[in-house]
Amino acid sequence: MEEYSREPCPIRIVDDCGGAFAMGCVGGGLFQGLKGFRNAPQGFGHRFVGGLAAVKTRSPRIGGSFASWGCVFSIVDCSLVHLREKEDPWNSIMSGAIAGGILSSRNGVAAMCGSAIMGGVLLSMIEGVGILFTRISAPQFCNPSPQLTGSELPSDDFNPATGFGFPGAQQSSS
Repeated sequence: MEEYSREPCPIRIVDDCGGAFAMGCVGGGLFQGLKGFRNAPQGFGHRFVGGLAAVKTRSPRIGGSFASWGCVFSIVDCSLVHLREKEDPWNSIMSGAIAGGILSSRNGVAAMCGSAIMGGVLLSMIEGVGILFTRISAPQFCNPSPQLTGSELPSDDFNPATGFGFPGAQQSSS
């Protein structure tokens, strides 16, 4: 199962890193904005300023964390595509596990193994849902089979006078 819409590998790394940074900034900004709004002193003005300060302070850090994960994931994914010479869901699952292990390697072997397992499980669930949606939506793109009536059904015996089973193509017998 090849993905034709993805960029080639050197460009994919930068693309995934930037996309992960943007996703982390937006998602982290929403979360931190709500958290800062809730924890600020009473009054709408104070809460708004508290939420905005939390977004400005913490959102780039969350975006950077997402970007580092996306960069490591893409590097490992491109390496696996090069080594295995095929692009399939196993590359993404293994890349998620390896990226989780690499990024938590400073915390010890136990944390590294736990993060690798979580990364692999998370990516296998994402890939599984993608495969499920592909299988569910695939029949709508199939060509419809022609409906044959009883008179148009081909017979087993060979009779050239009937036009080889094609309607309106009668052959003259001389």
